[in-house]
Parts: sequence; C-alpha cells; structure tokens
Amino acid sequence: MTSGLRRLLALSTVFAVAFLSVLALRVWRNGGTWRELIPGLGTSSGHFRPEHFTLPDQAPLNLKETELLTRLNEEYAKVTEAVVPSVISIDTVGVRTERMLDGWGRAQIRRFPTQGQGSGVIVTKEGHAITNHHVIAGQQKIQVTLHNGKTYPATLVGEDSLLDIAVLKIDGAPPFVPLKLGDSSQVRVGQMVFAIGNPFGLGETVTQGIISAKERSLSDNQRDLFQTDAAINPGNSGGPLVNLRGEIIGINAAIYSKDRENPGFQGVGFSIPSNDVKDTLFQILERGRPMRGFLGVQMRDLDPAVRSAISFDGDSGAAVLGISPGSPAAAAGIEPWDVVLSFNGETIHSTSQLIALVQRSRAGQSASLKIWRRGEVLEIKAAIAESTPADGDASKTDDGKTPGGTRDPNQVLKRVGIAARDLSLSEKLRGFRGALVTHVTAKSLADGQIFPGDLILAVNQSQITDANELLLHLAASAAVQATSLQILREGRQARVNLPALAKEP
Repeated sequence: MTSGLRRLLALSTVFAVAFLSVLALRVWRNGGTWRELIPGLGTSSGHFRPEHFTLPDQAPLNLKETELLTRLNEEYAKVTEAVVPSVISIDTVGVRTERMLDGWGRAQIRRFPTQGQGSGVIVTKEGHAITNHHVIAGQQKIQVTLHNGKTYPATLVGEDSLLDIAVLKIDGAPPFVPLKLGDSSQVRVGQMVFAIGNPFGLGETVTQGIISAKERSLSDNQRDLFQTDAAINPGNSGGPLVNLRGEIIGINAAIYSKDRENPGFQGVGFSIPSNDVKDTLFQILERGRPMRGFLGVQMRDLDPAVRSAISFDGDSGAAVLGISPGSPAAAAGIEPWDVVLSFNGETIHSTSQLIALVQRSRAGQSASLKIWRRGEVLEIKAAIAESTPADGDASKTDDGKTPGGTRDPNQVLKRVGIAARDLSLSEKLRGFRGALVTHVTAKSLADGQIFPGDLILAVNQSQITDANELLLHLAASAAVQATSLQILREGRQARVNLPALAKEP
C-alpha cells in the first residue's frame, strides 16, 4: 500500500470517528438511545423524539350546569328511538316511456329503465305503510327495508295522485311497529319537528327543525302544506314529519330548490298535513280509492285570452269551460263561460283553489256559489256529489251546445281536433318551447294542416308554454275567429291558419 493511500485511509477514519462522536453526543443530549445511531433501529425520520403531553380528564361543564340542554338532548334521543323503527326505505324498479324530438323536430318514442328511492312510514300493525305517490308511480316492483335491515316486497293498495299519497302493504309477517297519525290542525308555526327518511339512499336519517309556515301551495293540486326547515333531501319523500310526542303530523313531499337537475336542501321543505293523509288512508283501506267532492265543472284561470273571450273585467274568479251532463253543476244551472267568484263565502282567486275546496267538500253537502254571468252576479246552490273515476269528463251534447245554447268549449276543441302534451324536461333543456301535437282527429278543422309531431309555438302570436295553455287559446279563439298557429315541423317554422268554426243553427 502506498503512502498516499495510507494517508487517505487515515484521514477518512478520523473523519468518520469525529462524525459519529458528534452524532452520538447530540443524541445523548436530546435524550435518545444508541439504537438511533444504527439505521433501521431508530425512528423513521431519524429526528423524532417523544413529546410530553397531558390530556384533560374533566369536561369544561358538568351536566348540572346544562340541565335544560341535557334534558333536551335526552328527549331528542328518546323521540328518535321511538320513531325510527316505524320508518321504511323504499326501492323501486320500472320502465319510463318518453316521446322526444330529434334534431329535425320529429317525434320519437324511447324507453328507459328506471330505479327510484324513497321513504315511508308504517301506520298499522298489519303492515300498511304510507309514502308519496310520486315515489311509486309507474313502478313495476316495490321493495321496502325495515329498521332491522330485513327486506320485503310490497304491494300497492291504493293511491291518491292529487294529494301525492300512496298506501302500501308490506308482504311480510306481522306484527309491525306502527306510528300514530297526529292531529295536524293543532300544529303551530315555530314548533319543533323531526323529519325521518332515506336521503340519497343512505338509510335512516333524522333531521330536526321547526314548522316555518302553514298553508303553503306547492302546485295546483297540493295546497295547505306545512313548510319546515328540517333538512329534507331527495330520498326523504314519503317519510314522516313528527312532533315531540313522536306522532306523524305530516308526510314529507318535496323541497324547494332552484337547481332542478340536482336539487338539494335549501331550508325549505314541504309536508302534507296528517289529517289530509288520514282521510285518504281510511278511504283507500275501506274502498280502495280516495273519495272527493264532485261539482262537474271544467275550469280555467282568468288569463287575458279568457277575459277577452267572455268580456270579464273583474279582479278574481275562475272561468267555467264545460259542464258534465247530470252533474251537480248542471242541476244547479251553472253554464259554460260563467265565472265562479266565491265558494261557500270564500273568494276564488284561482282554479286550483276552487278545485281544492270542491274536493274537500263532503258528498251531499250544499255549496253556495257566487257566479258572474254576462255582467250579472247570481247566487247559486249546488249539492256536492261524490267523485267517481269516470267523473271529470265534461261531456257534451251531440250538437256541440249546452242546453242553454251556449257554445261548449269542449266541443270547440273536439271540432278543432288537436290533442297535445307538454314537453319533457330533456326537450326543454334542448331549447324547445310549446306543446307537442300527439293526435289530430280525422275530418276535424286541423285535419290535413296540423300533424302529430308538430310543435305548436304560438296561437294568434301569443307564445304557448304547455298543452293546457294551447287548448285554452284554441277554445277561446276558434269559436269566434280564424286562428293562426305558429309551428315547428321537421326543424322548420311555419304558420298555419285555421278558419273559424262554422256557426251552428
């Protein structure tokens, strides 16, 4: 070994010894051990040292200092424990058929498999459960999951699409754990409530809030709903809204959200009052269907087209477009184009309000109506009948006139010959607006000029938003004048002029 190599080896040895000596001194001063000097035996970082720590062993407050909150906490838990075993999760399977427009405006039919989720609540020991109609509507298979995790098929006993209530029978062995239906007439704004359901398919979920308002209107058919700020999300539909006694005071029906595609909790939820639910439940269990009052009138709101057609300049009311022969309205002398100003002393502001009042009336009850007819105000008494599945068809006389000689708007529409539907959400998202023609009657006024698949955009230059508005404009216009229709056909806009209906002798 050369002298230069020996010198380099000696220097390296001295450097290594010095480095290890300094490292050992640092580890010793920091409270470490010799194991940290050997790779793999020390800490993963090579620099960690144990920390000194002391955890508190007492809460900042004792339960005696928060007696009210402690009791409230305990009572919340008791309500939850008492209610949750009666709540069920619902899964559905079905097929949805939808008529859509292609890029050229041509109608096509598509079928989509659907899966849905919702909630419900058991209300009888035999296993009858209440949910929303929209949870199970059009579904071929219904399956429920109980609190204990057991899953059973369920059958539909009856439904009330207007109230949005359905009654199911769980195909399992009783006894079940039912929940009592409370008295919703005693509900006050500001009282505490709990909403229980299956949001987003997560399973049993409990949220707490208050009654924010009463007598809210969610749609033309659903009125006098409870509004609550208890968190309600998709999947909560059909679950119960309960009071502090654990009684059902409402069935959660919907939420308010500006995002229609991805709705979520906004602090505004709606529930159907339990008294309405109870009435429908008894009727379905006893007769298989809901029972409602029936007057026998077809109504429309007073928009500019109707006001112009009947020369009405009042502030409120609902217009009568048709009368069912043999109905209470016909017996009372109500005529098409009458305007109902009040029902049993309550001023009428919309068609939905009048329909709700009639439906809540009992069969055999005498109703007092204030009617506007060609500038005169009349008082009319009508005996409310019981609604049947066949009711609601404002049938007409063969000559297209009522017995009094007034042109029946339903016969006007029949002679025009156009049937239409509202556009689907997907069609609206693609920018289409109007009403889609589904059928044109042979030898009618529209035969040969309007065709199924045409999209009607406007009537007499008034834009159309849905099928109901289309029929209303046609009924008001075709009987007295030529009618201009703006349509979209195979991607191109066109204008079609329909002549006025020929006057009848």
